[in-house]
Amino acid sequence: MWEVPYPSWRAGRTHQISGCASLKHQLNCECDCEYIVNMNQTLLVEFLTEELPPKALAKLGDAFATGIVNGLKSRDFLENDSVATAYATPRRLAVSITQVRSTSPDKSIREKILPVSVALDANGNATPPLAKKLAALGFPDVRVSDLERAADGKAESFFYTYTAQGSALHSGLQAALDEAVSKLPIPKLMSYQRPDGSTVQFVRPVHKLIALHGSTVIPVANLGLAAGLTTIGHRFLSQGEIALKHADSYAATLEAQGKVIASVSARKEKIRAALLDKAGSDLVLMPESLLDEVSALVEWPVVYECNFEKEFLAVPQECLILTMQTNQKYFALTDTQGKLRSRFLIVSNIDTADPQHIIGGNERVVRPRLSDAKFFFEQDKKKTLESRLPLLGNVVYHNKLGSQAQRTERVKILTGEIAKMLGYESALAERGALLAKADLLTDMVGEFPELQGIMGEYYARHDGEHEEVARAASEHYQPRFAGDALPSTGTGTAVALADKLETLVGIWGIGLQPTGDKDPFALRRHALGILRMLVEKRLPLSLNALLVKTANLFRGNANFKNPTTDVTIFVLDRLRGLLRERGFLPNEIDAVVAQQPDTLDNIVERLDAVKVFAAMPEAESLAAANKRITNILKKTEVAPGSVQTVLLQEAAEQALYSAMMQVKPQVDSAFAQGDFTSALKTLAWLRDSVDAFFAGVMVMADDEQLRHNRLALLSELHAMMNQVADISKLAQ
Repeated sequence: MWEVPYPSWRAGRTHQISGCASLKHQLNCECDCEYIVNMNQTLLVEFLTEELPPKALAKLGDAFATGIVNGLKSRDFLENDSVATAYATPRRLAVSITQVRSTSPDKSIREKILPVSVALDANGNATPPLAKKLAALGFPDVRVSDLERAADGKAESFFYTYTAQGSALHSGLQAALDEAVSKLPIPKLMSYQRPDGSTVQFVRPVHKLIALHGSTVIPVANLGLAAGLTTIGHRFLSQGEIALKHADSYAATLEAQGKVIASVSARKEKIRAALLDKAGSDLVLMPESLLDEVSALVEWPVVYECNFEKEFLAVPQECLILTMQTNQKYFALTDTQGKLRSRFLIVSNIDTADPQHIIGGNERVVRPRLSDAKFFFEQDKKKTLESRLPLLGNVVYHNKLGSQAQRTERVKILTGEIAKMLGYESALAERGALLAKADLLTDMVGEFPELQGIMGEYYARHDGEHEEVARAASEHYQPRFAGDALPSTGTGTAVALADKLETLVGIWGIGLQPTGDKDPFALRRHALGILRMLVEKRLPLSLNALLVKTANLFRGNANFKNPTTDVTIFVLDRLRGLLRERGFLPNEIDAVVAQQPDTLDNIVERLDAVKVFAAMPEAESLAAANKRITNILKKTEVAPGSVQTVLLQEAAEQALYSAMMQVKPQVDSAFAQGDFTSALKTLAWLRDSVDAFFAGVMVMADDEQLRHNRLALLSELHAMMNQVADISKLAQ
């Protein structure tokens, strides 16, 4: 196959012509050969639909594009440098792919026919099964002499190599389109009737199908539609059908003639820029999830400014922000100090010179929502949080663990104990735990569950509670997610620890621990929250003591089985992941976590020390020696005891003991002061003595006294080397 100029097409394009014996033959070929013209072009496929579900749009668009690409790639219609671009708007799913072949290339295929023992009879003649197999494969005229005889495992088989002609794009695209549609992650299928009376199922009714290869329509069909080259633009800003002249012009034509920005990411960035421009000196609250959803609701985004009455600003701003974002998809504005403004921004799908009717309509819509929030807030303030506590007895926490009132009592007891361990004011901590869940019974949280804790803080402050008690109502949920802030107060910290420990141990104890990807009670998140507080706030708390105290809260519950051992393993496994995220290497983490540390307040310092030690030239030798010592001591059935200097006979063991005695005070002193780096670095002085000991001393001597004494020497060395971390984990 050669590439030759084809003057009747655009400059710079070439055609691939195969089957012709001479390069001089082009489309005016005068010889008797048959040739195939194969030109790479951009392929466009689009479904024009009714309004698609916004929360599923991005996933549907990506899946549609990926399905088409994978289908064509598996059938060899794409080049290595083909580039796919996914498009998705409220009314269309599309994909554009560059460098798509009109015909897939011929392939050389080596087909296994039959084992020789089956294909030939005793006289070496072809058997009926061979003739039958060749006919089934479409090669009835192939003779035995045409077949390749080759080893096939322990036997021999016949193989036949032939050239399979490439297929036309329409057949490959039809298969790829059918596969892509069948595998779309459609949240809920919708059945509808086509004009011909046939019933079709898709996420929403589809009105048009485009399949353009360059400027040529590919004759494929799906969902009762035959492919064409026309689409429709914006529902209100565009008129009539839009004919696409070429697949390359899809996005530009839609934008210019149809007032549609086909790319999800392009629409999102246009919205972001317009919001920032309209916000001026204020800050616009635009969470990515809200930007994603709004981008899936409009094809031609335009941002307008609206306002609400300033009297609503007396309501906690979290309530107003949440109702604007959740119910109306609006973008709230704050000043530079984070105080809510009475103006907000909307993203419209209509571009008009006179937007007052749009602005007025949205202002009228938001007013009842803000009025509801104000009403709930005023009503809730008429009752104190404390007066709501008895009603927690009517709220089921879990049928095997009792009510929210029972859970609150457990958390209160544990909070008081944690506060005493940390030197916090236990009365404040217990009060914070007692009121922490009371806002679950308020009207505001009933309407907006996302505000639990936040409203508790407002109501506790209104009730005249201590500031730490009020803040604990919201802080005890922290950290809510990865990277979230930790509680800032002692009371909030104590309640947060107790709340998460009670959930982790209680839920695990009734057999509902995480399995695989399933973690319905977010126990992994609770464990990470506990770890972050212990590590980042440097709390000198015993992990085992915390788990034991928590498990004791459930004594007498027949449904509960003490999970302390399993939870400890689970928490330490989460600790490894947390430390990996902070940049520590797996062997460095193992060196510290393998010792199952009970307190985590200095674990970062230990890891920093291990990292410094691991970079020292003596580290590899000492780590290997420590690993050897560990293995030797594991095989020792009798406790080594203490070293007796009179039994140190070899010069190498005497030198090692002497070196140990010299550095031990420095190591112990540095360890006691928390200077773990110095403690480990001091061990470097022992390398030569340790190497000489293993080179010249037989540890497992025949003499029992000598053997036990040398084991005692190694035991003391092992204890000194592993105070900070198990450095044997650093051995390669």
